[in-house]
Amino acid sequence: MSPVSDEVRARVRDHAGDRCGYCHSPQKYVLGPLEIDHIIPQARGGADDEDNLWLACRLCNSFKGAQTHGLDSVTSRRVRLFNPRQQRWTEHFAWNEDGTRIIGLTACGRATVLALQLNNVIAVMVRREWVAAGWHPPADDSSSS
Repeated sequence: MSPVSDEVRARVRDHAGDRCGYCHSPQKYVLGPLEIDHIIPQARGGADDEDNLWLACRLCNSFKGAQTHGLDSVTSRRVRLFNPRQQRWTEHFAWNEDGTRIIGLTACGRATVLALQLNNVIAVMVRREWVAAGWHPPADDSSSS
């Protein structure tokens, strides 16, 4: 596969709103640059085409790895993980009451929360500090569940 061009990277970053497509961490609060994520991982035949690319923080991208599906904790069914390019975050996720944990609202959302460990101890700890600073949760996400 050919490397992703700087122009495509810039368009993906712009379209993603400069934040992780999964945990919604904004670039301005994340140590290190957000990464280009292959929604269908290259290891699973995913291409470098722009419609297969989005932004992800290092934690989400590393937990996602080559996964395309996850287990829904409610139905015990294997379902596709959230696709930030094709699906709306607020239809599949919400923030808990104190804004530190992501709640999966659908089978896809629940499977993604588990597969990408969106509420891992580090993420929750950092979000707690962001909430205290008044930086979180993002204003355009649903407020709480």
